[in-house]
Amino acid sequence: MIISSIEVIRISIPFSTGASQRQNHGQAKDDDAFNAASPSHQRMQSLMLKITTDTGLVGWGEAFGHGSNPVTYQALSAVVGPMFIGTSLADREKTLEKARRALHGFGSTGAMVYALSGIDIALWDLAAQVAGVPLYQLLGGTARTLELYASLVSYGNDPDEVYRQVSRARDLGFRKIKLHETHVDAIAAARRALPVAAGELMVDVNCPWSVAEASEVAERLRALELTWLEEPVWPPDDAAGLALVRRNGVPLSAGENAAGVQGIKTLLEQQAIDVVQPSVAKIGGIGAMLQVFALARQHGVKVVPHCFYFGPGLLAVAHLCTLLPQEVAVEVPFIEFERLLYPALAFKPRMELPTDAGLGFKPDLQVIEDYCLERTLID
Repeated sequence: MIISSIEVIRISIPFSTGASQRQNHGQAKDDDAFNAASPSHQRMQSLMLKITTDTGLVGWGEAFGHGSNPVTYQALSAVVGPMFIGTSLADREKTLEKARRALHGFGSTGAMVYALSGIDIALWDLAAQVAGVPLYQLLGGTARTLELYASLVSYGNDPDEVYRQVSRARDLGFRKIKLHETHVDAIAAARRALPVAAGELMVDVNCPWSVAEASEVAERLRALELTWLEEPVWPPDDAAGLALVRRNGVPLSAGENAAGVQGIKTLLEQQAIDVVQPSVAKIGGIGAMLQVFALARQHGVKVVPHCFYFGPGLLAVAHLCTLLPQEVAVEVPFIEFERLLYPALAFKPRMELPTDAGLGFKPDLQVIEDYCLERTLID
């Protein structure tokens, strides 16, 4: 079975956050285009790729990421995608390794690795279809209903709005909720809305602080009994700094911004984190995720994959989570899309995996057509 074409598709779908009118009008003027949780965003992008074989079989993948999608789009279209045209699906692991080695000069993270991540996901989708089984079964996972955790956008550190949104997520049945706020009063408001006995509260602060600043904030947050504090230190790969912050007694998580599997390995070896969060569309795809799972087992560290996606990347994470303990929930953005790319995006606290062979990604082609920013066919 030979790869005959790869279509690269970038879409952008409007969404609402349920924020109050006051919040909508008071959003920050500094739109962080590279942070998908920014309170200024009103659309969410997905960079998808569709691999077609000479038999007509189709596999889907998703590459990171958000505001940098134009760069990854070019990497896929001009460099990475053409490397796979005419190659055999049976040789996919050798082809991927050859591509990784050829592109090593671009580093262990960034657009080339993101592009390879999307290719890897699509090739796994195809492999599971050839085997005639859902992807989780090919991976050796255990079929189960998956719990979802609500990953909120930022509400600009407005305690009242944070309280309202966390209460809304709780009332919808979510018992695991993640914030993207940096002020202690806003985080404390979330804990009032979701007491310890009622659920788990996580906070992703997106790498804002020095080690000293992060240690001070962690000390203040200790009483809130967070499930984890995510990426509190700049730069994000300061493993030694994270290890120091961790001494303050607040569980730490990181890994989304690690430089590949080796970057994750450094975090684990430095005992820097309590929870490792690899991101399937950034780290190298499903194959790299499996390597991280193995490393985490060796170091006794919990894995909770990062997943702020809504295309094939989300389904890839869902299938991967069947390899993890039952209490591990799948991250989903707490937003409401103007139109759904596929039905599972009407998020509820529980999710059933597709039973079709492969990923089970069955997008609404009209939604792709209506919200497409750009697309290219490589053949």
